[in-house]
Amino acid sequence: MESRRTQAERHAATRAALIGAARQAFAEQGYAATGTEAVVRAAAVTRGALYHHFADKAALFAAVFETVAAEVLAAIEAAASDAPTAVEALRLGSEAFLAAALSPTIRRIYLIDAPAVIGWAQWREIDGRHAMGSLRRGVEAALAECGRTDIDPEATTCLLSGALNEAALWLAAADTAEAHARLRATFRLLLAGLFVRA
Repeated sequence: MESRRTQAERHAATRAALIGAARQAFAEQGYAATGTEAVVRAAAVTRGALYHHFADKAALFAAVFETVAAEVLAAIEAAASDAPTAVEALRLGSEAFLAAALSPTIRRIYLIDAPAVIGWAQWREIDGRHAMGSLRRGVEAALAECGRTDIDPEATTCLLSGALNEAALWLAAADTAEAHARLRATFRLLLAGLFVRA
């Protein structure tokens, strides 16, 4: 039993080392410029260990993306957890997503490389378990709070998700406090207009 647990721990440690090394390389160099040999060297494991855990570089990237998506979700949920209303929770969670996406690592992996590397369908599936799933629950709660049965929650989630992803890229390019203030003010107006009591 002890040896099995130790083997499982070694397995988990090797996987974590590979994901950590790959995350840094993907963030700094991008997916295309990252070689698996450099990842193996940085993780201090063998090439065989890499292919024992991951079928190929794309599978390794998908695992990195999943860890990044989980971190973004944790930031969203932490920001929204104490909000007094569902609409305020949606606003705070959305602003936390934007703040997280300003990290060059998260932006590069989550918004720029992931859709191209793993494909839109897999990107959407993973995002659906994390940020977009949280957004969907937030939209549903806000609509219920306002008594808005006339607004489609799925369509609203897709519209807000696209807006937030594009806003994150715009904010990163602008990189000014004034752009942040403009976006926050505009997003609050958008939510106030959308989630109005029926």
